[in-house]
Amino acid sequence: MANQQKNAWKPGKRDMLFLGVVAAVVLTLVLGSGERKTTPVPSDSTHRTSSSKAQCLTCHGQEGVRPQPKGHIQSGQCFQCHLQPDGWSGAAPK
Repeated sequence: MANQQKNAWKPGKRDMLFLGVVAAVVLTLVLGSGERKTTPVPSDSTHRTSSSKAQCLTCHGQEGVRPQPKGHIQSGQCFQCHLQPDGWSGAAPK
């Protein structure tokens, strides 16, 4: 037994495929974890005092002056994605 040589590991096609999938997942997570790119909230008197979804939907609801675009997420927290404007005086987000 002492005279037997250990065989070196040689990666096969399945090993390379597995490593490729792992690299693709890691790359997707790294590139997808950047800063969110959403439409900024305007810094005007109306937006500086809005602090609830109901206030946002008075203009951005389906019947509002500027409705949300198709496919917009239906979240109850507008400021989870959109940054508050400079000088914002609304309630602190929860």
